[in-house]
Amino acid sequence: MAGRQFCTFFVNKIYFGIDVLQVQEVIRFQEITYVPLAPLDICGLINLRGQIVTVIDLQRRLEMRHSGISPASVVNSEGESLGYNVIVHTDSEIVGLLVDDIGDVLECREENFEPPPATLKGKIRESLQAAYKLEEGFLLILNIEKILE
Repeated sequence: MAGRQFCTFFVNKIYFGIDVLQVQEVIRFQEITYVPLAPLDICGLINLRGQIVTVIDLQRRLEMRHSGISPASVVNSEGESLGYNVIVHTDSEIVGLLVDDIGDVLECREENFEPPPATLKGKIRESLQAAYKLEEGFLLILNIEKILE
């Protein structure tokens, strides 16, 4: 039986996935233009080859404990940011999700999906589609439409 493929990434050391069919591309962090009066979970705008894309701080959007250190503020010895933007699309819009690190594309068998863990509360639980059991832990599958509500 064929499975579904997921683009995986980390936010605050938690392993998340999004259906690859909703991912346009993954890019290294680039300069973001701040938007005055925007909600705290909106980082700002980027220019993606002439297209204006809103960037969402996924850690804030999911109401995860925020460390005050965003991927955008962490740089390596060459001065490059260590964060990434996962560019996702729905029928109506394209947005960037600011994440800490990128994983692999995983193929997951449908019969191995489970409901989101009952221990999760709030926005993060509402935004999950399912959990996929791995040898060590879970891959939490995000529902993009709920993220963008």
